[in-house]
Amino acid sequence: MGKTLGFISLKGGVGKTTISAAVATHLANSYHKKILLIDANLSAPNLGLHMGIVSPQKTIHDVLNGDHISSAVHLQYGVDVIPGNFLNNKELNPMLLKDKIGHLKKNYDFVVLDSSPSLNEEMLATIIASDHLFAVSTPDYPTLSCTIRAAQLAKQRHRPIEGIIINQSHGYYDVNLEEIQESTGIPIVAKIKYDEVQHMALAERVPATLFAGKTPLTSEVDRFCRSLLGLPEKTSWLNSIFARRDEKLERVNRAVLAKSFYRGVFKNDR
Repeated sequence: MGKTLGFISLKGGVGKTTISAAVATHLANSYHKKILLIDANLSAPNLGLHMGIVSPQKTIHDVLNGDHISSAVHLQYGVDVIPGNFLNNKELNPMLLKDKIGHLKKNYDFVVLDSSPSLNEEMLATIIASDHLFAVSTPDYPTLSCTIRAAQLAKQRHRPIEGIIINQSHGYYDVNLEEIQESTGIPIVAKIKYDEVQHMALAERVPATLFAGKTPLTSEVDRFCRSLLGLPEKTSWLNSIFARRDEKLERVNRAVLAKSFYRGVFKNDR
């Protein structure tokens, strides 16, 4: 039985959809996993654009309105994608999401949900439908306060956030990772440096991990994906010796995440 990964944020512009698409395509193309990627941002969907799907015939909106979910699946970049319809004007019940995807989980290794960046029913639907939640945040105080609020909401629903992915890190002016971890009570599992590749990839409507070769983004997404698969991290002996303090912190957190995923995802499915 596959597991559902929910990527959430309470602030737009942090790169949540970029990360969702990158993780999904990397798991599919680098590790040959069967992935279903769903746009759960119903009020302002844009995942399709990240995946090169501009005018889909059927979408998650049609599914929530009663169409069979298989009719909305589009194969793109090795990933099964259910995009959204930004022209939709029909009333929807986001809370149907969990039931709609439930029977499909047996066909996939992972179902990836890209949530709404707002505190609304759409985000709540993603939280409830997910087996594992990850928050995407930028390393600044306004976004950090939103991440703390998201963590509180998830905890109230007994779906605690298992890790924070820091995106668009600039270095010197960033909030310290240890401070973020202490303030939120959530481990940092990845830190992705600011990279123009994210914007260039979106302009070409290609997932960032497929747009260019080895980049800081691709390397960090790979480390995160390996933890989801319960695999040891690839680290050179030189890097292990001279790694910065925040890199060591991430590495420890990913190792813990890898162990929990190995126990929860793989051992229980045998």
